[in-house]
Amino acid sequence: MTEVELSCGLPPGPDFADLVVLAEQLGYTRVWIYDSAPLWEDPFVHLALAARRTSRIGLATAVLIPTQRDVMAMASAIATVARLSGGRFRPCFGTGFTARLTVGQPPMKLGELGDYVRALRRLLAGGTTLVNGKTVRMLHADGLTQSRPMDVPLWLSAFGPRGAKLAAEIADGIIGPVHPDLPAATMVSGTVLHPGEAPGSDRVRRAIGPWRVLDWHNAYAYGGAEAVDALPGGRPWRDTVEALEPPESRHLRTFEGHVTHLPDRDRMLLEHIDHTTMVGDLHSIRRSVERLVGEGFSEVIYTPSGPDTARELTAFAAAGNVS
Repeated sequence: MTEVELSCGLPPGPDFADLVVLAEQLGYTRVWIYDSAPLWEDPFVHLALAARRTSRIGLATAVLIPTQRDVMAMASAIATVARLSGGRFRPCFGTGFTARLTVGQPPMKLGELGDYVRALRRLLAGGTTLVNGKTVRMLHADGLTQSRPMDVPLWLSAFGPRGAKLAAEIADGIIGPVHPDLPAATMVSGTVLHPGEAPGSDRVRRAIGPWRVLDWHNAYAYGGAEAVDALPGGRPWRDTVEALEPPESRHLRTFEGHVTHLPDRDRMLLEHIDHTTMVGDLHSIRRSVERLVGEGFSEVIYTPSGPDTARELTAFAAAGNVS
């Protein structure tokens, strides 16, 4: 198989460090942790725990949302994990699609994201930047964190021409489409079939469902009633959501269980989800990964879900031939 960095993405939760240990044993290149304060625990705490229990595997974020942390607090947190991991940390930033929508706010503007990352770079380099009109700098004494400048790669999650242009200006890599100048990673969900298992089996649908129902969530969040009603099963799903909350607080329900769990209303959608993409035996999964490499991606981030994450990680590692 063509050389590729096969990594995985996981939410910050009670079993995160255990799963990172397993991922390291299985040969994954890197573990990317999610960041959405309304949905999951703090990623930096879990990254610190995982750093202490591993020695080789890279640690990364997919993705940090600037509006959730002041830039100085972010710089200090990054410095902590970079030190604890021995330089294995890769922070990646984005405008915060789900993290922002779940608190009733639109994603950040790209310009705001760019300003934040530029300020963060200056802080990590030991420089001075402006926060709320005042100059700030990392004042950590010798021995209290890594010395500056810190060699920490900063990535962006960005899509479209404006995002690609911004990434070229301020980032060391990108989660998104293949980029002409930067290494690019792509995120995939799926599952490896048991011998003789049908792609549409109940186990498959439960394993991939938390990721595949996002089409309905996103349609409702961005397109509203008309957009989600145009999808199979969309109208009954929307009726259930709207019966639970008044209009001003429905953002609290739209992404409930995001990529990890299936509320009852989302289970109604399982008969409609795509159960073919990145679903197959070892050989077909390997061919799918190879196609992504052939398109120009340097890293494939597998995002397992469902009731048995350890099983999914183990099976996909074998399919990706990383062990």
